[in-house]
Amino acid sequence: MGVWPRKRAKKQTARVRSWNVKEQGLLAFPAYKARMTRVIATDTGKNSQTKGETIVIPATVLECPPVKIYSVRGYTKDAYGEKAAAEVVVGKDKHLWRALVTKKTDEEALKQFDPKKFSRITVVLLTQPSKTGIGQKKPQIFEAGVGGSNEQALAWINDHVGKEIAVTDVFKEGDYADAHGITTGRGFQGPVKRFGISLKPHKSEKGRRAPATLGGWSGQQHFMYRVAHAGQMGYHRRVQFNNFILKIGDDPALVNPAGGIPYYGLVKNQYVVVKGSIQGPKKRMITLTKPVKLYVKASLPTIEKISVDSLQRR
Repeated sequence: MGVWPRKRAKKQTARVRSWNVKEQGLLAFPAYKARMTRVIATDTGKNSQTKGETIVIPATVLECPPVKIYSVRGYTKDAYGEKAAAEVVVGKDKHLWRALVTKKTDEEALKQFDPKKFSRITVVLLTQPSKTGIGQKKPQIFEAGVGGSNEQALAWINDHVGKEIAVTDVFKEGDYADAHGITTGRGFQGPVKRFGISLKPHKSEKGRRAPATLGGWSGQQHFMYRVAHAGQMGYHRRVQFNNFILKIGDDPALVNPAGGIPYYGLVKNQYVVVKGSIQGPKKRMITLTKPVKLYVKASLPTIEKISVDSLQRR
């Protein structure tokens, strides 16, 4: 029930609804999914059954080109909720579409930003996919929170306006991150594939792959929305909490196989290796944010090798 409604996402980039404002500085960073791989490491967990042994960990490689600040937003609260009261454009990119390029940058207006007038201050970031090998030039634009008080957030913004922000400015090895992204699209599918219902006996009427009963006809629209029916499968906005960062590297040779990554190319920038799988296909943007509900902290294993098997096509 936590993933209803199963409707198609409006955009290919996920919207973040809540932020861990207790952290300082930028609270999110974009990454492009490159591949899955295997990390060979020595387990250093204090209470682990495989402590001191060499283990194989499934992992995902995310390429993280630097980002730039496009604009700064100030929000105010009233009886109807929170709304953006002011926005100052402080940067632009040559690959942006014309409607945004025509907006004038005004860094002087940023100096007149009064943090006491706003309930919170956020930034709008520009990705730089042109620095990767995914074949895209136009950057994604997304809003990210800035932790701390408004005064601390504004001070951080003033220090980073006009500069490139790296993933190492937000995360470090051993941290946890929430992954916001759009899952792989499967199109319009029937209830057997979409919900995993069983096939009816071969003598059944009205379809063997249809649900057996639609339930009682009382209330609602004659049957409940929980009944398995055909519809959109995949391409949903999902959040995966508490992903463990195994490594943040600067040397792409450690994760690039000979001939490049199938269906992606070569990793050219800083990269993040995250334990386990991440939603979405290759080349899709994943927004990594500071965790909003962290339960357990694990020890960082000693990495011996990252597999670059070129036959791995996941």
